[in-house]
Amino acid sequence: MKKTWGIASAVVGMLATGSAGVYAGSNLQQIKAFLNYGIAIQVNGAAYAPVDGSGKKLTPITYDGLTYLPTRAIAGALGVPVSYDAVANKVIIGSDPGSTGGSPTSSVKKSKNLPADFPVAGDAIITDLTDSVVDGKKKVVLVYLTKDSIETMGKKYTDYVDGKNITQASKVIDKSSMVITGKLGGKSPVSIIGGLSASKAGYTEITITWSEG
Repeated sequence: MKKTWGIASAVVGMLATGSAGVYAGSNLQQIKAFLNYGIAIQVNGAAYAPVDGSGKKLTPITYDGLTYLPTRAIAGALGVPVSYDAVANKVIIGSDPGSTGGSPTSSVKKSKNLPADFPVAGDAIITDLTDSVVDGKKKVVLVYLTKDSIETMGKKYTDYVDGKNITQASKVIDKSSMVITGKLGGKSPVSIIGGLSASKAGYTEITITWSEG
């Protein structure tokens, strides 16, 4: 589905959210900016209020004629993975074709929003995790690597979604790829996509997108 989003004022910049220690001190420059409470955000036709992982509302910032939005929150609303590479000191939106296959540098914490019984491989190396709340409903985008085969993970996730009475289900699983979509319990949209990792040889990459129904 083509993803579109609109904003009540022209937005020509984006600002990544994160800890104060993300950037080296020598690269910081003090500026005078404004929290812009007048900006309304619309994502795929619906009003959207960006929040951080703890549910705190995030406000757009206006500086020097440009309006900056929180990258992680917006990417989460659009279902696009975003991560921070601490070694290269860069924000990665979507896949990173320049990856050298080294160890992932993003958070390895567990999702706060994903159901506790949602299966994740025991050896999972989490490369991206975005917890967000959209229109009062929890949402998760989780990407991880595992040495388990696609067939193994495919059976694990098939058993799980079937046990949750998935509706509108679509399941395509073979030795090189896996796509499972539908609504758990008839109300919670889920997408589970698996494939051979392009960045780390011998690993399977799993991408999970789940929304509270």
